[in-house]
Amino acid sequence: MAIPRPRPGPRWLRLPRRTARVRLTVLYGGAVFLACAATVLASTYVLYSLLGHTTHPVLYLSKRGKAAAPAAVPPAQAAIRVAGLGQIALGRQQLLIVSGIALAVIAVAAAAIGWLIAGWVLRPLRTITAAARRISATSLHERLALPGPDDELKELADTLDGLFARLEASFDGQRRFAANASHELRTPLTRERTLLQVTLADPAATTGTWQAVSRELLASNAEQERLIEALLTLASSEAGIGDREPADLAAITSAALAASRPAISRLGLNVHASIQPAIVEGDPLLVQQLAANLIDNAVRHNIPSGDIQVATGTSSGHAVLSVTNSGQVIPPGEVDRLFQPFQRLGPRPARRDGGHGLGLSIVRAIATAHGATIGARALPDGGLAIDITFPSPSGPRPRIRQK
Repeated sequence: MAIPRPRPGPRWLRLPRRTARVRLTVLYGGAVFLACAATVLASTYVLYSLLGHTTHPVLYLSKRGKAAAPAAVPPAQAAIRVAGLGQIALGRQQLLIVSGIALAVIAVAAAAIGWLIAGWVLRPLRTITAAARRISATSLHERLALPGPDDELKELADTLDGLFARLEASFDGQRRFAANASHELRTPLTRERTLLQVTLADPAATTGTWQAVSRELLASNAEQERLIEALLTLASSEAGIGDREPADLAAITSAALAASRPAISRLGLNVHASIQPAIVEGDPLLVQQLAANLIDNAVRHNIPSGDIQVATGTSSGHAVLSVTNSGQVIPPGEVDRLFQPFQRLGPRPARRDGGHGLGLSIVRAIATAHGATIGARALPDGGLAIDITFPSPSGPRPRIRQK
């Protein structure tokens, strides 16, 4: 049986929401009330005490100089004394009434003063809140730009401006990534549709023609699979890694280098390897993908009979993987752009070799997930040198940097 919930009472019986302004009003108003009330109470006490000094019985001296008993006071003087005592009692009563009224007025005034002061203090915060509500995904270019003294609220506004800047860059990057990914996925589909349409429109198409078309379609399908796999790897790398386990960077690099031997032999590249033991903590599969992408990038963007230098080792307790290759001259200002998704130097290659401009972006994502440092520099004679420095297994992880 369901227990009926009690209905809320009338709105005028509900307590006000405990906002920051209400709490500050209580704080400031209470301070003002206590200061003023203390003054009023002290003044009332002093006046009340002064009035009390005249309430003692009046003693009259006899002819011999001795105090006379109150009964011996003449009736006229006794009446005067009684009237005086009544006037003093009335004055005391009026003093207490006036003090109570003063305390009530001070309480109302203190609440009003506290409310105004709290509103003045929280005015920059209301400005920040209104601007933050106004800024959305379509207006991340706006900034708070809060004026005023360099206090905690100004620091909060500047921090939010920095957050909006990072969000804007992230949203722009996501939009570019989605557009580039859509283009990369649409290109092979368009090529496949065109190939099928041309073949279907050819009345002289033979079995051999359709077999050639099938081979083209299989190659295009393999290209799409590689692209989707690269996108999934990039997404999983940016999501971070869970459990870490030690892995031998030397063995991983040697396996990646052996897998690239056919492409290296086809281009006649000269490999100079210096593989030294190095232990890293992380995801071995992602580290293997990082090494494979670095070597594949060095092979893909090399020149015939060029050079590749691959080295692993430790430096100051950190595992280091270095891959250097010859190739075309890269402007130093373009090095950082190569680590962005779908970025290439020069025109789009005509051959379908599986390159989509995701190799180095995957390297950066994996390095970021492992807390590694990326150092990339363009060589004067052409080519690129990339150093990946992993954090020490027992020490703090260095921050990501690019140079």
